[in-house]
Amino acid sequence: MKDQEAEQRADFRISGRVQGVGFRWYTVRLARELGLRGFVRNCADGTVEVRAAGPASALARLRQDLLEGPPFSRVSAVQEIPPVGRLPAEFQVES
Repeated sequence: MKDQEAEQRADFRISGRVQGVGFRWYTVRLARELGLRGFVRNCADGTVEVRAAGPASALARLRQDLLEGPPFSRVSAVQEIPPVGRLPAEFQVES
């Protein structure tokens, strides 16, 4: 972790034009820069799921940047979802 904040968890479902526009790789780069662990994946319903853990300030920044997304995306909503399962030690794309 980048600082001494206690690890927290935040899980999101992002809707809009978020598949086929580099959203997963944008999220991986951002999450790694923020020192988060977890994963991002496409969902069958056309949304993207992000599950992350790390300092609260980094998770807040992640959420803010997910609202913007990469250049060709069009985010309509970032919804917090209940945390489920364990997270990997590093941030990655999951299928």
